[in-house]
Amino acid sequence: MKRCTWVPNQPLYKKYHDEEWGVPLHDDRLLFEMLILEGFQAGLSWWIVLKKRFAFREAFDDFDVQKVAAYDEKKIEELMQNKNIIRSRAKIKAAVENARIFQTIQVQFGSFDRYIWHFTQGKSIRGKTFPPPARNDFSDQIAADLKKRQMKYVGSVIIYSYLQAIGVINDHEPDCFCLKKSP
Repeated sequence: MKRCTWVPNQPLYKKYHDEEWGVPLHDDRLLFEMLILEGFQAGLSWWIVLKKRFAFREAFDDFDVQKVAAYDEKKIEELMQNKNIIRSRAKIKAAVENARIFQTIQVQFGSFDRYIWHFTQGKSIRGKTFPPPARNDFSDQIAADLKKRQMKYVGSVIIYSYLQAIGVINDHEPDCFCLKKSP
């Protein structure tokens, strides 16, 4: 089975690539989880985040956006002591504030799913360049919109990676078996 060439020979990474990456995602809880995890990846590798994903789920109340939006300084301090997650005060505080903004977007659009997919009228975009770019005009547009709404850790490179992860952009390589099973 041929996979994208960037997938390391790690079972957890293979599972993520084979079952999640590039698959259109429409569940707001999972969309929130991926947005927060992509923000925590900034300056690090996805492998580090992926290995800590289950610890993040536990620490962040399974990425329940209402619970995360209600976190106070005491909870932020508790997260700063959790050795199983990435302990960046700036990223933790951004996750809390981004949860509040995520909720505002949900109210405005009816769901975050409707917001993020409205940029493509609900359709996945097939990447045309391999290797794919780190960002493009499309990710620039969405990053700018999220920044205008005051979200943090949503630069164009992070958003491009996010769009790949949630299937808005399908960047599976031409020989990858996942491309053949893509919608």
